[in-house]
Amino acid sequence: MMASHEHEAKAEPPPSSSSSSSNTAEAKTETRPSVETDMSTNSTTIPSTSWLTPKMLLAMFCVMSLINYLDRGAIASNGVNGSRGTCTNGTCSSGTGIQGDFNLSNFEDGVLSSTFMVGLLVASPIFASLAKSVNPFRLIGVGLSIWTIAALGCGFSFNFWSIAVCRMLVGVGEASFISLAAPFIDDSAPPAQKTRWLAIFYMCIPAGYAIGYVYGGLVGNHFGWRCAFWVEAALMLPFAILGFTLKPLQMKGMAPGGSTKVLAADTVVPGVQDVEASNSKDESVSSSAEVGDKISHEPSKSKSGTPAISDQFSQFFQDMKELLLDKIFVVTVLGYIAYNFVIGAYSYWGPKAGYSIYHMTNADMIFGGITVVCGILGTLAGGFALDFMTNSLSNAFKLLSLTTLVGGAFCFGAFLFRSQYGFLTLFAIGELLVFATQGPVNYVCLHCVKPSLRPLSMAMSTVAIHIFGDVPSSPLVGVLQDRINNWRTTALILSTIFFPAAAIWFVGIFMHSVDRYNEDSEPQSQLQPQPQSQPQPSMDERKNTTPTPLPEEKTGETPLPTPSEKRKLEKNHFLKHHFLHHQLKRKVEKHHLLLNPNDEFFFNFIPIEAQFVWHSDSCSKCK
Repeated sequence: MMASHEHEAKAEPPPSSSSSSSNTAEAKTETRPSVETDMSTNSTTIPSTSWLTPKMLLAMFCVMSLINYLDRGAIASNGVNGSRGTCTNGTCSSGTGIQGDFNLSNFEDGVLSSTFMVGLLVASPIFASLAKSVNPFRLIGVGLSIWTIAALGCGFSFNFWSIAVCRMLVGVGEASFISLAAPFIDDSAPPAQKTRWLAIFYMCIPAGYAIGYVYGGLVGNHFGWRCAFWVEAALMLPFAILGFTLKPLQMKGMAPGGSTKVLAADTVVPGVQDVEASNSKDESVSSSAEVGDKISHEPSKSKSGTPAISDQFSQFFQDMKELLLDKIFVVTVLGYIAYNFVIGAYSYWGPKAGYSIYHMTNADMIFGGITVVCGILGTLAGGFALDFMTNSLSNAFKLLSLTTLVGGAFCFGAFLFRSQYGFLTLFAIGELLVFATQGPVNYVCLHCVKPSLRPLSMAMSTVAIHIFGDVPSSPLVGVLQDRINNWRTTALILSTIFFPAAAIWFVGIFMHSVDRYNEDSEPQSQLQPQPQSQPQPSMDERKNTTPTPLPEEKTGETPLPTPSEKRKLEKNHFLKHHFLHHQLKRKVEKHHLLLNPNDEFFFNFIPIEAQFVWHSDSCSKCK
């Protein structure tokens, strides 16, 4: 096959007129979108015949998130969490729920609510890194399976340490979903509604917490706290199965299938997909630029085709360095940490504080009702507001700082009221405003980095807001309450932390920010061969010079290739010709010019390798 290409290049003269060839090439490639066109399209590939439409995918992720955060709300409810046994004037009463059965202090009780974060923090970066070499949709299936088994184990726990270990495993399962679901939704959403779709998804956080309060109170009081965990496991099981049975979806910025390299255009060069499908057992095409020299420059891989562990660690540290040097990402996460510190403590200690300050006999129901209504409305309002303002990073910071400042003021004022109704009114308005940040803040985390870094961006923002936010907030608030023994003062001190969060996000308004969603996943220098910096020959010299053929397999002292190696070499030779032909055609069409090999444009603007491909006419399938 290689010899035939060389023979054609020598025997066939250059075409005198390119009009017929150009028209033929255009007709052949009308149904094949160019690489430039593919770069702007979404890469979450959903088959047209599949029932899993983009809206159905969003709905499925929302239900998964609801179940996940229902678990968070349930363990914080009085029905599941319970209370310690007390002794007053010689009369002792037994405790209820987890705290009563295991006789936990307030500090231990607060730690229990945060132990799942240990698994979440450790596993989130791992799942985000694996998404470059393993299909992200399959990773979600693995994570949900771990979550289901761990939730089942919580119901069978027998002491503090047994339930703490199970809660850690719940965090491991949640890590895959938290890191990878948002990029899938961002890819599937219409461009003008991205924040709206993200808001719908993140609306499930307050809704899940609130439903968890109610669910934990009802199931815990009537059937026992262990039954609450068993029901959660049964609800999540079908989604864990779907993660393995559904056709895997591709994510923008990630290599398709088992490929280990990220594609710049998030797609394969036209024509490569057909070859890859028929030769998947031989190798997978990583990117259009490395087709010609793949054999000599391929990184070390394991027998299964995945990158070596050392390569994965090296890539992870490179990605982390790039992420931490992004000022927009750092400012966003710093504000998010302060914000989440308050929200995490509210979610865990809110019912108990309400019961203590205002003597609410049904604090779970009241806090659950306020949170679900204000959380849903506030989160949706934030998403719609940013889309209405035009979803840009600067507008997102404006919305974040304003809603957090005003919402924090309302929450602070609510705890100053002596009246229960005054408290509920102001607290509801405050929650409505602070929950409006969910869509915009995650939009910034997704769009301030290039597509291939989005899973890591979501993972590290999740790690940061938990390890510095709601993980320490629950036990620290418990320690503060144990020391001052006044829930009103504790709540007022906690609410003031909203103001630093608003100030940090306010700084982001004045920073230079660029939406990098459509940016190439890898530097262009890694994707296309760069020309040598040498003097360009004149037009006459180039006309009289025979184009240098593409590199061929060395002969002589080199042993003859095996049949398998020969097939690989032949395929690579064809693919590089195919790519260069499309490179030439795109440049010509971009300037609306007719291709004439004898004019000055052809020699001065078209790369010499592409000239050779055109003269050789070896890309028969392209034309």
